[in-house]
Amino acid sequence: MSMKKSLVIALALVALVTSCDFIRTLAGRPTTAQVEEIRLQKMAAEEARHQAILDSMKRAEEAMAQALAAREAFLLDSLAQGRGTVLNPSKMGGLFTTKLESKYYIVVGAFRNRAYAERKLKGCNAAGYTATIISFRNGLLAVGVCPSNSLDETLKTLKRLRGTDVCPQDGWILMNI
Repeated sequence: MSMKKSLVIALALVALVTSCDFIRTLAGRPTTAQVEEIRLQKMAAEEARHQAILDSMKRAEEAMAQALAAREAFLLDSLAQGRGTVLNPSKMGGLFTTKLESKYYIVVGAFRNRAYAERKLKGCNAAGYTATIISFRNGLLAVGVCPSNSLDETLKTLKRLRGTDVCPQDGWILMNI
């Protein structure tokens, strides 16, 4: 065999034997499979870290919802002890046609006569309050002002409004459930 052929064969054998992983092993470095395993482990650890953050955020959200519900129950209880009134419309036969956008309204008047309800509504609007007529199935027409989704805010507003020209001393809160 000629020297050129032997050299070509030797180089071909060296090329086959000396892959990147072979050289890495000789150099004490990780192989391609080991590098891929390390990458997968890092990805799994990062995924676990992200999931732990999401779980923590969900627990915090649930705790906040429970705290808000407890706060609302406390405020309702406090209002009841202070001889205030919070009324659920279902206790009056439910709402008739009115679709209320907010959870709480301060009721400043309740009437059987629509003309009286409309007069009160105009007076409230003229005084700068957002007012609406709330129709109940039992025929009662209530005038509600200061719609809100916060019971705390509604209680503060009721205390401020009570005894004014807009709200009588016996004004109450309608809870739209």
